Amino acid sequence: MLDGVLAALITPFTPDDRIDKWGMQSNLDFLVEGGISGVVPSGTTGESATLTFQEHKEIIDITVEYSQVPVVAGTGSNSTVEALELTKYAADVGADAALLITPYYNKPNDEGLIKHFTKIADNADIPQILYNVPSRTCLNMKPKITAHLAGHPNVIGIKEASGSLDQISEIIRLTQDEDFILLSGDDAMTLPIMELGGAGVISVVANIAPGKMTAMLTAFNEGDLDEAKRLEVQLAPLIEALFLETNPIPVKKAAELVGLAAGHLRLPLAPLDSGNEAKLVAELKAIGAL
Repeated sequence: MLDGVLAALITPFTPDDRIDKWGMQSNLDFLVEGGISGVVPSGTTGESATLTFQEHKEIIDITVEYSQVPVVAGTGSNSTVEALELTKYAADVGADAALLITPYYNKPNDEGLIKHFTKIADNADIPQILYNVPSRTCLNMKPKITAHLAGHPNVIGIKEASGSLDQISEIIRLTQDEDFILLSGDDAMTLPIMELGGAGVISVVANIAPGKMTAMLTAFNEGDLDEAKRLEVQLAPLIEALFLETNPIPVKKAAELVGLAAGHLRLPLAPLDSGNEAKLVAELKAIGAL
């Protein structure tokens, strides 16, 4: 079962714009030492939108080959054919699961969503986690559609980033008889989602503070709510700073500042505004990362 803190990996690039394999491995070492339970390469935080198809596969290869914790490969696309090819690839090279975002830009209707995810689940033999993030895709997958897909044996969960606790509660209620997990897709809402029955979080802040994020969920799972909330309060300003601009702009700067492999952002993403960088530096110092 996938639960706890899964880090949504950044993708470090070399100065000549190639995938920084050694940097990825170094970052994985840091995250595992911090106690995370899994990693998610080639997702939104990994700048999947500007990776070539070959780079996407290369990142999955590097992570599967090196990671000491379960790998949930980002394989989603707004093209069913491309998402299926990447998901089958992740299965073939040994990823533990695949993360599939709802199709963006083309905005399918309910029937299209069901057919898109069912086509992939029917033809790629790997556990699959759906990803609902309306702020990125301009499409909110309704709880009844999630519940319908949860009946497929290859669909094991959803990363929920709708921002609606009502919707999350309804998904958990509708899927309670299925072998199906709900993971928070929003660092700031992790504890409230855990209180509703969530299994964990796919986290951006874990790239920078894996130990504290893991400690927060451990405290929650052990029933120490006071400690979990103390850590939540401690992490909150850093989480806010990591979303001052579009993810992953701040988290890549934060990674660079604390000495992790990061490299440049690919256009059209541009470096963090200097004023926001100053706020980020202040929060990194406050939490002891600098």
